Amino acid sequence: MILRTVDWTALRSRDGETSTEGLRERKKRILRQQLSDTATEMFMERGFDAVRVAEIAEACGVSEKTVFNYFPTKEALVLDLGEATLDSLRTILADPDLPPVDAALKILSGELTSITAWLSAQDDPAEAKAVLLRFAMLIRSTPSLRAHQRDTADKQVAVAAEVLARRTGMSPDDPEPQIAATALLALWPVQFRALRKHLHHARTLEELHAAVSSDVQRAAQLIDTGLSSLAYVRP
Repeated sequence: MILRTVDWTALRSRDGETSTEGLRERKKRILRQQLSDTATEMFMERGFDAVRVAEIAEACGVSEKTVFNYFPTKEALVLDLGEATLDSLRTILADPDLPPVDAALKILSGELTSITAWLSAQDDPAEAKAVLLRFAMLIRSTPSLRAHQRDTADKQVAVAAEVLARRTGMSPDDPEPQIAATALLALWPVQFRALRKHLHHARTLEELHAAVSSDVQRAAQLIDTGLSSLAYVRP
């Protein structure tokens, strides 16, 4: 049995929880969450390469095949939150009433709020901050996780380019939606680096949220002028 030091489940998106969700869907969502949370805890404790998928399956009381039914790769077990970003890009970025930069900032703000709310929910916020930093170190120190993260980022850029192309009547292969999508998705690593930078310096979680948001908004200002003209560009 895994001894949890923090409640990882509190960081997971609750978008799947709806009043119309059936029992089968709820069970599948909870199992998926359990698999990812358990894997994350084991990877944090022992290292990514030292943990076998079969051990994760055993800890959750399922077969190894079941794990791969939910997650196509071992890396996806720990980097599953990128899928939520993909879903947000497909919906929020597609909103014609939101300029592209405002849409990206809205998604990023929601993700940052989830992190600060998660920190607030922990019994020991200081330890939880240290866990987040160790989690980031786990990714940086594991080549396969870094590669998976790059692949996910490429998918996010492709999805954003498709959405922006539809908004402007262009093709996703046109240079304008491609460069616009690349610029928008560059705000995500800015937020991650800002979070690491301010995590232990902010006195409160409100200050942390404000400091990280300020860094992201400063970066967004640099690309806002160019992206604001995207809607008027036609092939």
